[in-house]
Amino acid sequence: MKDILINDRYRVDYKIGEGGFGLVYAGTDTTTDEEVAIKLTHESGEVEALEYEASTYASLSGSVGIPRMLWYGNECEFQVLVQELLGPTLEDVFNYCYRRFSLKTVLLIADQCIRRIKCIHDKGYVHCDIKPNNLLLGVGRSGNVIYTIDFGIAMDFEESDGRVIRDDRPLGKATQYATINNHKWLDQSRVDDLESLGYVLLYFAHGSLPWHGLKTNTPVNDLCKGLPEAFAQYMSYLRCLQPADKPNYAYLLKLFKTLFVARGFKYDNVYDWTEKRFYELQNCSKATRQRRNM
Repeated sequence: MKDILINDRYRVDYKIGEGGFGLVYAGTDTTTDEEVAIKLTHESGEVEALEYEASTYASLSGSVGIPRMLWYGNECEFQVLVQELLGPTLEDVFNYCYRRFSLKTVLLIADQCIRRIKCIHDKGYVHCDIKPNNLLLGVGRSGNVIYTIDFGIAMDFEESDGRVIRDDRPLGKATQYATINNHKWLDQSRVDDLESLGYVLLYFAHGSLPWHGLKTNTPVNDLCKGLPEAFAQYMSYLRCLQPADKPNYAYLLKLFKTLFVARGFKYDNVYDWTEKRFYELQNCSKATRQRRNM
């Protein structure tokens, strides 16, 4: 695939991964010299998912934490989606921080992600696949902005009953962040996106997954053992909702904001990974000066 030109403009450089549907390559906009991400597929089922993903990005265009779609169309036998290239996933920086985030960082992640999910829901979509690998950081000045990607299995929903509008695209596979309803192969709702986020936050706070198998048999207090009460309150609130219910996003944001303020944390945009990177650069600079003085 190397050096292929998409739409006479976007050069395919090298493979960087696989999305829910299709392969993902890093590329270059030969007009602006901007780095881009190129997602492509030619499998029939994946083409339909990629087409839906492109239409979802178009609907969410301009929203904070949603990557810019630059082009979508056909190239040879491939269906292609081109968008801005983002930074590492939250899973990547979690590993970079030795697989443990501080409470402050977890709460900052919670605040951003609840807002992203609310934005997606406000536009009439349920993401259906919230997990660390679908939450990416930006680059440059947006380096600490969390972006939501991979809308290949997202669904429209009816505001009247909160249920998704089912189509013929493949269902997502249940993962360790999947909700109780997802494990039962039931339609997803707004509640499920927030429940999946809850499992992501518990994963980051504990440093590992605090459950085995299905979560239906795991009480909330066991899931949140050793964590501040706000986490149990978050999960308990969601478990009390029905699929048709509209979540109270303001209440969920306030749960974590109250804890954040009570612990004396500051909204200074300093996360564990930025702090670690700062100290690494500082030590590198110090070592360079020492070598020069030898």
